[in-house]
Amino acid sequence: METLSQILIDRGAWTQENAEHLLNGSSDEFARLKDLAKQGALPEDAVFEARAQQLGVPFVRLGEQDPDPRVINKLSVRMSHEHEVAALELVDHYGTTHVKVAMVDPENVVALDDVALVFSMPVYPVLASPDDLHSFVDRHHRADSELSSLSDTMAAENSGDGAGGQEAIKISDDASDDAPVIRFVNLVLGQAIRDRASDIHIEPAEDLVRVRYRIDGVLQEMPSAPKQIQAGLISRLKIMASIDIAERRVPQDGRMAVSVSGRKIDLRVATLPTVWGEKIVMRILDQSSTALDIRTLGMSERNLEVYHRAYTQPYGLALITGPTGSGKSTTLYSTIQDVADPGVNIITVEDPVEYRLAGINQVQVNNQAGLTFAKALRSILRSDPDVVLIGEIRDAETAMIAIEAALTGHMVFSTLHTNDSASAVTRLGEMGVEPFLVGTALDVVVAQRLVRRLCSQCKEAHQLTAEELESLELPGEQAEQGQVFRAVGCSSCAETGYRGRAAVHEVLDVTPEISRMAVQQASSMEIEEVARKNGMRSLRQDGMDKVLQGLTTVEEVLRVVV
Repeated sequence: METLSQILIDRGAWTQENAEHLLNGSSDEFARLKDLAKQGALPEDAVFEARAQQLGVPFVRLGEQDPDPRVINKLSVRMSHEHEVAALELVDHYGTTHVKVAMVDPENVVALDDVALVFSMPVYPVLASPDDLHSFVDRHHRADSELSSLSDTMAAENSGDGAGGQEAIKISDDASDDAPVIRFVNLVLGQAIRDRASDIHIEPAEDLVRVRYRIDGVLQEMPSAPKQIQAGLISRLKIMASIDIAERRVPQDGRMAVSVSGRKIDLRVATLPTVWGEKIVMRILDQSSTALDIRTLGMSERNLEVYHRAYTQPYGLALITGPTGSGKSTTLYSTIQDVADPGVNIITVEDPVEYRLAGINQVQVNNQAGLTFAKALRSILRSDPDVVLIGEIRDAETAMIAIEAALTGHMVFSTLHTNDSASAVTRLGEMGVEPFLVGTALDVVVAQRLVRRLCSQCKEAHQLTAEELESLELPGEQAEQGQVFRAVGCSSCAETGYRGRAAVHEVLDVTPEISRMAVQQASSMEIEEVARKNGMRSLRQDGMDKVLQGLTTVEEVLRVVV
C-alpha cells in the first residue's frame, strides 16, 4: 500500500522535505497527518482524499451531497456522532442494494456492522473529513419529527387532565431521561444548539405551548408542545436554571449549563408572567462558536485601523453603539481579549455577565442587593484598574463616572443605545455630562448592525439593474461592477439562503475638530458631516461594500440600516 506521504507528494500537496521533517519517524502516519492538518500545516481535504485513495474508496465533500431524508434519519444523532458515520442514500452496487454511508474511518468494522444491522443490508462506505461529517449530521438530522411525535404522545398521556396545564407536575432531579418532559426539553435544547440559535422562546398560548428559535436574528417556528404539559415543561426548565418554581407572579432570572456533543454551553434564562402562563426565553451563550478575535469581526481596513489606534491608548473612552442584538457585546469582549495581558488589570461590571473570560475580573450587577452600575464602578476605581468595561451606560450617574474614569488614566469601554456613531456624542450631553468633558474623554465610537451572511453553498450571482444601482448610490467604480449575489436556499441553510451573520460598522474617529464640535454642542448631523469628510463610511456604505464582496444581500442591508 502506497504511503499517505507519497500520495500527497504525487498530488503536489506536500514536499519530500516536509514529509521527512514534520513526520519525524511517526509510527502512525495518518494520525500525525491529521494533527498537522488541524495545525494548518496541511489542507485537511488533501489528507483525507489521499487516505481515500490509499484505502480504495471514494472521497466525498458532504456540502455537495443531497441525502435522502428517510435514509439519514434512520441513524440516530448519537450514533452518527459516536461512530462518525452518516447514511446518504440507497445505491445499487454490483446488482445488490447497499446503503451508501459517509465515514471518517471506513476500516471501523464495529461502525460498519452497526449500520448494516440498522438497515439490514450491506454498507457501501465513502470517506469524508470529520469536520465536514459532523457539520453535515447537525445540518440534516433534525429533531423536528421526534419533537412532533413526542408532543402527540404527551398530549395523549395527559388528555384526561382537565387542569389545562395549571397544576404543577412534579419533576424530580433524578428522573429518568426517558421521562417525556425531560426528553422534550433535551430535544428542544439540543436542536437549538445544532441550529446555531441565539435564543429559545417557550411561549404559553391558549391551547398549546409555542416553541421558537431565533436563528441569524430571525425567529423560526418549531413543533409546539401540548398545553397539558405546560406546567411540567416550565418547572423542568426553572429547576435546571435554579429558579424558584413556586414563584409565578414576578419575572425571574437564572442560568444553566448543558453539554452537547462534548461542548459545554451556558444558557441565560429569563421568565415572564403572561396571561396564559410563564414565558421562558433562553439566551444561548456558546463561547466556542463566538469569534473573540477583533480581526475576525469583519471590520474594513480603515475601520479596524482607527478603532485599534483608539483602544490601545493608555486612557480614554471607547463606545460601541447599536440596538439590542447587534453584536455589541461580542465586539467589546473581542476588544478586551486583544488588550488582555498579565501586566494589565482589567475589571468589568456587567448585567448580566454573558461570557466568563480567563484572567479578567468580572462583576455582576445586583440591583436587589444595591449593587448598581454606579456603585460597582466607584468600588472598581478603588481596585487599581488599568482597563474598565461597563456593560451599558444607562443613566447620568454611570455616564459621569465613566467619563471621570477615562479622564483619570483609565481606558474605559462601554455601550450606548443610539442609531449611529455621531448621535453618541450628543447623547452623552443629553444625559447631563458637561460637553467639554465629552470632547476631552471620548476617543472613538463604533456603531454596528448584524446582517445575515449568504449561504456559500447556494448563493446565486445577480446583475443589478440601472434603477437599483441608482437607488443604492454606489461609487462609480463599484457601480460598473453591478454584480451582487442573492439568496436561494438549500439543505445547508434550511432553505433560507443565509447561514451565519456578518457585522457592518461605522467608526467615528474623535479628532480634535470633532472634540471642539462636541464642546460647542454641535448637532449629530454636523458631526456626521465632518466625520464623513475625514473618511468615515456610514453603516449603509459599509453594508454595500459587503454586498459587493458577496457576503450578504442588498435586502439584508436595507433591513437593518435606515
